[in-house]
Amino acid sequence: MEGFQLLAFNKLTTSELYSIIALREMVFVVEQNCPYLDADGKDKDSFHLMLNQEKRIVAYCRIVPPGVSYSTWSIGRVVVHPDKRGKGLGKLIMKKALEWINSEDEGASIILSAQSYLKKFYEELGFESTDDFYLEDGIPHMKMIRDLKSD
Repeated sequence: MEGFQLLAFNKLTTSELYSIIALREMVFVVEQNCPYLDADGKDKDSFHLMLNQEKRIVAYCRIVPPGVSYSTWSIGRVVVHPDKRGKGLGKLIMKKALEWINSEDEGASIILSAQSYLKKFYEELGFESTDDFYLEDGIPHMKMIRDLKSD
């Protein structure tokens, strides 16, 4: 996975953790004007997939094992640095996350809590909406599920 790095929480350096938190806050808290508690306790039990370019993290997602958020795997905190958007990095990091989950747990189902405006993005990756719409931190979200058995 050239440029990609996948680490459990206890394998992250303090510098990597700081960069992850800074990117997530830049987009989810500042850009989206959404004050929320990012440190939700799930990072310690999760895997962290990063795409590094130009000596910085430009795309990231959190892969959460079954039993932490849901009974199945889940992916969250999917983020692309603002100056790297429109280059397909969001799809690229999601595809890497799906590949890794499938290699760990072939045929696993995956749930995510998607911001509603990203429905088409996730559908193109094989996720289906459960039509379960809700507000999360004041932003419209929907639960989406993907079954890797269909690949």
